[in-house]
Amino acid sequence: MIEMTLGEIAVVVGGEVSGDPGVTVTGPAFRDDRDPQQGGLFVAITGERVDGHDFAARAVAGGAAAVLGTRATGAPTVVVADVQDALARLARHVVDALRPTVLALTGSQGKTGTKDYLGQVLAGAGPTVATAGNLNNELGVPLTVLRAAPDTDFLVVEMGARGIGHVAELCRIAPPDVAAVLNVGTAHLGEFGSREAIAQAKGEIVEALGPEGTAVLNADDDLVAAMRHRTAARVLTFGEAGEVTWRGLVLDDLGRPSFELGHAGEWHPVSLRQPGAHQVPNAVAAAAMALAVGLRPAAVAAALTTAVPTSRWRMELHERPDGLVVVNDAYNANPASARAALDALVSIGARRSARTVAVLGVMLELGAAHDDEHAGVGRYAAERGVDVVVAVGPDAAGIAAGADAVPQWSGTSVTAEGRDEALAWVRQNVAAGDVVLVKASRGAALESVAEGLLEGEEGSR
Repeated sequence: MIEMTLGEIAVVVGGEVSGDPGVTVTGPAFRDDRDPQQGGLFVAITGERVDGHDFAARAVAGGAAAVLGTRATGAPTVVVADVQDALARLARHVVDALRPTVLALTGSQGKTGTKDYLGQVLAGAGPTVATAGNLNNELGVPLTVLRAAPDTDFLVVEMGARGIGHVAELCRIAPPDVAAVLNVGTAHLGEFGSREAIAQAKGEIVEALGPEGTAVLNADDDLVAAMRHRTAARVLTFGEAGEVTWRGLVLDDLGRPSFELGHAGEWHPVSLRQPGAHQVPNAVAAAAMALAVGLRPAAVAAALTTAVPTSRWRMELHERPDGLVVVNDAYNANPASARAALDALVSIGARRSARTVAVLGVMLELGAAHDDEHAGVGRYAAERGVDVVVAVGPDAAGIAAGADAVPQWSGTSVTAEGRDEALAWVRQNVAAGDVVLVKASRGAALESVAEGLLEGEEGSR
């Protein structure tokens, strides 16, 4: 963040200073007092259970310069009527002052993986700030922006949506120079009601572009490809049918893809470090965004090959000394990402001639489609030949039922009441050389199952 006194911040956000207006904020904004940023601005959010103002003094004692809140805290504070609105105003002020190249992306799945690839590719061309984790909402986007510094060349912003107008509002905070729509799936179907409504919301990101910008669109998704008519910007497509594409895809024994990245007649080799063929469209989308800001194809391919996973619990690959492979993909799940993860599981199992075990929890925010979608994932697991399906929790029981409904399936289904029961069953029933996938929405917290399998026994990754 640029250095600003509390008096200057108050003018930007329409607030008043409680304390010394000359106190200077030199670090980023943050909201977790347990991880204070030196010289930063602690953002005091009042939630349903916790009031951030109660922790302001601890944040400042830990090194923060000041607080942004709705009341005085005893520490130097900019007092505003609405913290979220003030944070957005401050972030927009910083974007306008620094003028980094803003690359924004949205989609039903693959946002975080694509963002992680893109951040590492761009870092080779100049100082880059990218969304941490999946801080992609009305609080996460300004917090990302406020990590930018005077030397920041590229700002990579992941944008999520839970309703019409959400992405448009995020684009007002960080107006994009390059905007990508990865896909339109069924994540958040409960909020939107239809894929068409999801497409309407996601497409707001390309509507925010000016004619000098670039819209990066998935040529393989009809709803995304149609968004070219919603923007005045130049359009660059990616995908199997796109201008930025791939060929020669192969997977190694741990399911990690290698392929050739192609654009404008050039082809360059890429080998990714995360398992799953579904990583390829994410990497190619990141490549298209990097090409849109002038990077060369050879440099992009080389950077993708050296890119490492930077967000936790997303297709994390672990191998115990006894040969048991654990794929921890427990950060989030929707029907499309669950199927992609199952494909990766089956691929690894086939290459290693290993038994496959899918530990699957609830997929949230599916609304009326909840039961059908869970049963569908179970059927898909069985049809792909997964050997064991473990459904964790009552809300995920339909996954086991869906698997059992496939007549030709010769595998085993297990239902567990919760994480502890699932971990106990898997510990007792997996053997050296098996491959275990752990996948669920964030609310299920199934990373504890993956970590329990690795506790004290983890080997290589």
